[in-house]
Amino acid sequence: MDFLQLLSWACIIFTVGMFSTGLTDLKKMKASQSADNVQFLPFLTTCLNNLGWLYYGMLKKDGTVLLVNVIGASLQALYIFMYCYYTKEKRRVIIQTLAMVTVLCVSWVYFDMISPKGDAQLSQLGLACSVFTVSMYLSPLADLVDIIRTHSVERLSFSLTVMTFLTSTSWTLYGLQIHDLYIMVPNTPGIATSLIRFCLFWKFAAAKQDKPYHKLIHT
Repeated sequence: MDFLQLLSWACIIFTVGMFSTGLTDLKKMKASQSADNVQFLPFLTTCLNNLGWLYYGMLKKDGTVLLVNVIGASLQALYIFMYCYYTKEKRRVIIQTLAMVTVLCVSWVYFDMISPKGDAQLSQLGLACSVFTVSMYLSPLADLVDIIRTHSVERLSFSLTVMTFLTSTSWTLYGLQIHDLYIMVPNTPGIATSLIRFCLFWKFAAAKQDKPYHKLIHT
């Protein structure tokens, strides 16, 4: 097995592992028969991202990109369906889902019917997917101010951080190996944001352990 094949398998395994973290939310919804403590938009945006990269993989004829995003889109569709089943706010969920479908249809019409074919089409699609992927990797930092203020990392998932780091690293190396900037560049921020989150876990988790014990019962 050469280095490219090894990277290809790493991309598949780590990315599917990252997408599978949503099974925890699925288990939580099933146990509580409710979707109150689960966020819906990450499922929606990740599904849209998967479908964009799936089309990119089809145009480029890249089996690794195709396989990963077929699995990813299928998992996100499952999460969306189950969220719709358990949520009490079905109207909001339906509106957001229809908005995603509209964006998807408009994008498909543009890239399939309006955009020039060949390398130009691939470049435009790659750029659009790259921008979307970068925004997804940067989104966890939106809570950075609150985390620093409260000294709490409870809203961050350590397992997801690990999987994001491994996934973004493998895709960055894969993109570098096949000379594809649209795969390599947007995954680099994933490495950076994961390292930032590791630092937050190290700093605030350690600080929490070092706090002196206070009795809860006073006599």
